[in-house]
Amino acid sequence: MTKWRLGLRFKLLLFSSFLFAIPYLGYQYVWELEAYLRIGQEQTMVGTARSVATALHERPKLFDVQSSFLSDVTPGTDLYAHKITYPVQLDGDLSDWEDFRSLAIEYGEQNLIDIRQAYSPESLQFRHLIGEYEGFLYAMFDVQDDNLVYRARNSLRIDRNDFLEIAMIDAKGDFQRYIIAPMQEGWVNAYLLQQNQDNNQPERLETKIQGYWKPNENGYAIELRFPVSMMQSSIAFAISDVDDAQSRFNKYSIGTANPSSADALGTVLVPSPEIESILKGLQYSNARVWVIDKHMRVLARSGDIQRSEGFQSQTTETDATSGWQYLEQEWLLPLYYKILTRPPNDFVDDLENAFALQGQEVDEALDGTPSSLWRLSSDKKAVILSAAHPIYIDEQVMGAVVVEQTTNGIRTLRNNALEKQFHFFLAVIILGTLALFLLASSISSRIRKLRNDTENAIDASGKIVSDIQASETQDEIGDLSRSFKSVLGKLAQYNDYLENMASRLSHELRTPVAIVNSSLDNLSLQTHSEDNQAYIDRAKQGITRLSKILSNMSEATRLEQAIQSSELETFNTIDVLSGCVEGYRLAYAERQFILESDVEELSLMGAPELFAQMLDKIVANAVEFSANDATIRFALKGNKQDFRIHISNPGSLLPANMQNELLDSMISVRKEQSTEQVHLGLGLYIAKMIATFHGAAINIENQNDESGVVVSLHFKSK
Repeated sequence: MTKWRLGLRFKLLLFSSFLFAIPYLGYQYVWELEAYLRIGQEQTMVGTARSVATALHERPKLFDVQSSFLSDVTPGTDLYAHKITYPVQLDGDLSDWEDFRSLAIEYGEQNLIDIRQAYSPESLQFRHLIGEYEGFLYAMFDVQDDNLVYRARNSLRIDRNDFLEIAMIDAKGDFQRYIIAPMQEGWVNAYLLQQNQDNNQPERLETKIQGYWKPNENGYAIELRFPVSMMQSSIAFAISDVDDAQSRFNKYSIGTANPSSADALGTVLVPSPEIESILKGLQYSNARVWVIDKHMRVLARSGDIQRSEGFQSQTTETDATSGWQYLEQEWLLPLYYKILTRPPNDFVDDLENAFALQGQEVDEALDGTPSSLWRLSSDKKAVILSAAHPIYIDEQVMGAVVVEQTTNGIRTLRNNALEKQFHFFLAVIILGTLALFLLASSISSRIRKLRNDTENAIDASGKIVSDIQASETQDEIGDLSRSFKSVLGKLAQYNDYLENMASRLSHELRTPVAIVNSSLDNLSLQTHSEDNQAYIDRAKQGITRLSKILSNMSEATRLEQAIQSSELETFNTIDVLSGCVEGYRLAYAERQFILESDVEELSLMGAPELFAQMLDKIVANAVEFSANDATIRFALKGNKQDFRIHISNPGSLLPANMQNELLDSMISVRKEQSTEQVHLGLGLYIAKMIATFHGAAINIENQNDESGVVVSLHFKSK
């Protein structure tokens, strides 16, 4: 199983990830602040609606000419003059009304007034729309008529053809009726009818009512214009249909209301110029303000919801060519807006041309309770806040003020705040992480240096070969390095004592051993009993063994000194190896020695006598652990740059847990009772020292077939 190693730098970088909690907390704080700003905006909006409503309280003259006192209104009969922003060209081309065509009202069978023949939808129906611009009332009629009949040129009657009838209460309060009956396509004016309602005799031409009559493939279109000042709020329009140019029989009429009676007239609501003048100053309030009557019809409005953000965001112009500006615009802000959302530059405004308002806040305001409502635009791009406050006249709710704003200003302020915070957070995170990384790198590099110095101070055999440079830094790592230096110094002294102890002990013991040995020799010259002679012989054997022990103890030290003083020379490895094998055949006659070589000539830089001593130590172990008739094999394989010498012998196997330790000093796996020879575990250790001197790697292991042990020497040219 792989064990993951986590360094200091990784751990500190991991812990530095907690720095990301800072932008998260800042982000949450700004969101909470936005919530409070929305509450403040809502209260401000209600206050604005209350202030505007206060200016309209108890002013009935602002409402009495607007048909606002009606208890109820009838769609199609009680008309609304939409506020248009440009004058309509009177040419019969209805394209000028394109922006308002969806608001046009359909008139058909349900609007029949004077029925003299069975109604046919193909015979007559029309769409009607009214607009107001700078004191003039504009009317549009898109009439579907299967047979257009103009007024005859020699006829004095104006009602024996297709015609448009207009009835209204004029500015003086008198009931007036007008008919438009052209003889051909083109410019038209209205005829004022006589006061006698039983006939349609014209009294005079009314030039204030102007228009254009234009036929088309489905019927004809009429565009009219007349001053708002010539009427009050009561009006009716009706179109009569004549299909037979011979009989000129009037089949029926369809109208917004019955034009034959003042009591049957409908109304038209024209946006109030007086209220608009009151609201005019609010166009700079960064809000859209509506004033509606109790029937939810718009009396006046001011402002544009597309620019009504609620707050003016302050932007700072910077040098677009600066490096910071490039970094911010090209890298940082695109990254931030993966989380943030930009307020839309435009969105769908469903109430842009509205003539009536609906909604919970409007209903509650018309019930006498100030209210507010948050809503999404239809394209879900913008959040719009709407606040409504009732308008009172004689303690009765006569209408309401509705104020609207978007939250784009708040969202812009929020984004600006988060952009600045993110800049700060990013700087803190980068600098903090960089500082932690540098700190971790400094700590880890010092620790690695201390580790490397410690490892280099001790060689592979455990000998202390150099010292550690103590750090002068007054911190924990510096204190640790000084402690390591102190401990390593004490170990060096102790190792030096152990290394020299053998030679000192050998030197000190040789004199008493020589005295005892000479004394035993003198005793051996005298005649003793058999028992006494046996004791003398045993003492002699013990002194001999003790002498060998002293010699072996000092052998490793002498060999190390010999290696240090040896002069390198190039020798033929095969010749030395062959000579040694021949010597082993003579020295160990009871065993067989076989040399196998794939290389004919092989040179090595080193000391041939040491090389032979290395082979002697290996073969001594092979002979000791093999039977008398065993075969010890030498195999030389490879080439001049890379070759191996394998020395294998049959016999007992190595313990599994000792194969990597037999090459160390003072290690032996011999059984004490198996031999009377002196063994201190130095043979293979000496072989390892000599192999290392010649640049070789030595290894000892069991053979693959577990028949014995093989020692491998790997020589590789540098």
